[in-house]
Amino acid sequence: MKALIRIALFRNTGFKMLLHGGETPNDDDKDPTQPELQNRAANLDRNHYSQWNLEGRALSALSSFGQNARTTTPTTVSSPNSSWWSRRIQHHQAVIEEPAVVINEKRRTISELLSEKGVKGALFVMGEVLFITRPLIYVLFIRRYGIRSWIPWAISLSVDALGMGILSNLKLWGEQSKQIHFSQPERDEIRRRKLLWALYLMRDPFFTKYTRQKLESSQKRVEPVPLIGFFTEKLVELLVGAQSRYTYISGS
Repeated sequence: MKALIRIALFRNTGFKMLLHGGETPNDDDKDPTQPELQNRAANLDRNHYSQWNLEGRALSALSSFGQNARTTTPTTVSSPNSSWWSRRIQHHQAVIEEPAVVINEKRRTISELLSEKGVKGALFVMGEVLFITRPLIYVLFIRRYGIRSWIPWAISLSVDALGMGILSNLKLWGEQSKQIHFSQPERDEIRRRKLLWALYLMRDPFFTKYTRQKLESSQKRVEPVPLIGFFTEKLVELLVGAQSRYTYISGS
């Protein structure tokens, strides 16, 4: 179910990389050819202007009142104060109407991505789908072969390695003119995914055969040392407890 939700989220975001499994919005525009749209969206987000803003509604009402007054009264010489109010009202009206441009921005489809980026776009989608579906593949093989088998562990690691290899080496494939430029949050996400590989040291059967033995032997060596031996024993107990409850559902 989680994999299906994330695939749907990946599609609905215009095929952008999912940050922290989709929990963090990926709002950074990777396309450097659209600086105007980026700056406009950033300014709107910082200023928090909207048509429901109290000051904006008041100025809009004043603008309507001024327009009605001009239709019913003769033209008079404008004063500096009236010109200042007119410019201020026009500015706020422009800000109020601007969000519609950003909100109505069309999401990119898979055909548009493939048309723009070619082979690199297809490989990017493949790498992201592999990362999303890896936990599902792992669980299915655990149900088939059992948690003590090396097959689920090895296949899960292979899927992770393949997906990460694709995302990390996109520049080596396809046309150089169709590069996919990762934003800083997306580069941080790739580094985070690489760090998650450490969880394979805590998953069975690797944990039972190697990691646990190393932890217990280290704990016995420092056991005679006051205080350090006590804290080391509690740390090993904590890691063993976390291994059975956390490492299988994390890392996705």
